[in-house]
Amino acid sequence: MSGIADRPSVLIVGGSLAGLFTANLLGPLGWQVEVIERSPHDLDSRGGGIVLQPEVVEVFRRLEIDVAHEALGVASGFRIVLRPDGTIQSKAWAPQTQTSWSFIYATLRRAFGAEGYHQGRSLVRVEQDRAASRVVAHLDDGSTRHVDLLVGADGGNSTVRGQVWPNERPRYAGYLAWRGLLPESDMTPAAAMLHGNFGFANAAGSHILGYLVPGDGADMRAGHRLYNWVWYRVAPEVLLQEILIDATGARRVSAVPEGLLAPRWIDHLRDEADRLLPPAFRAVVRATGQPFMQTIRDLAADRMVDGRIIMLGDAASIPRPHTAASSSKAAADALELADALTAAPDIDTALARWEPAQVALGKALLAQGRAIGNELLLRA
Repeated sequence: MSGIADRPSVLIVGGSLAGLFTANLLGPLGWQVEVIERSPHDLDSRGGGIVLQPEVVEVFRRLEIDVAHEALGVASGFRIVLRPDGTIQSKAWAPQTQTSWSFIYATLRRAFGAEGYHQGRSLVRVEQDRAASRVVAHLDDGSTRHVDLLVGADGGNSTVRGQVWPNERPRYAGYLAWRGLLPESDMTPAAAMLHGNFGFANAAGSHILGYLVPGDGADMRAGHRLYNWVWYRVAPEVLLQEILIDATGARRVSAVPEGLLAPRWIDHLRDEADRLLPPAFRAVVRATGQPFMQTIRDLAADRMVDGRIIMLGDAASIPRPHTAASSSKAAADALELADALTAAPDIDTALARWEPAQVALGKALLAQGRAIGNELLLRA
């Protein structure tokens, strides 16, 4: 870090993947790193599947974590597309590796360690002392942090973005994603053609896909893995708002996690599966005990830097899942930030060099995701 003061300090708001990618990469560069995460608990939801991308592998490589693909996820063989009646429309050999959000998260948490990672703490207000090139962060426990850099890595509903870039807001894309994780051992013979493959099926206003991912505790053993499925469905805004009222009666912002989807929507989901899905996918949806839901939203901010405050990952841009780029974009943002801070003579120069390419990447992924999603789900 030529030209940068010894042991500069950074506060990372958000302790999920984007925050942990950044924390793990900046620590070895000599930064004093502190992470605050508003959840008081480990983010240990099994979450969903992730297609393993090179940027994530590169972060692991730099952290000297085993990057053999068989150690990072579950391989799929064929890409198989099913017609609504269950017959095979196409089948092509296309091996790749899928992992899970929880596996990546747990690996990064272990790499960072407990020191400097604070749960149950939220950002209340952020200010800049531009004359001193410092950021003052006020936390909900009444404490303050005076740091050289503040990183908003707090996801699609970012507090940092809301305070510093209030006009940058995600927009509903016109459809949602039902999701589920089914123990491999619960896959019935009706779903046999999906096992070990990357499966797809399309219908009007409907697109479903699925693949195997590591099981609970990152278990990669056959029979102990999970089948991850994602079913995109067109839904008007009024219906979305009803679905976002969870089983406790609380209104969610953009997603309903496992175990909290209201029973009426589980029944709705299964009825829709009977009506729209080929038998193999119908079987896995019906066998899933606790499906969950994610709103598909668009965001690609015009700016990611304001003085010594930056945002990255989903806080800055939310790629549609069709791009398989949410985690990889967060990793890319963190990698490029680390490289810029290493190469530049000072922090401000580094941020000025870092921002344009990351903004452009976010906008490119937005355009790509819109094109894919509109073709799959919104075409006439």
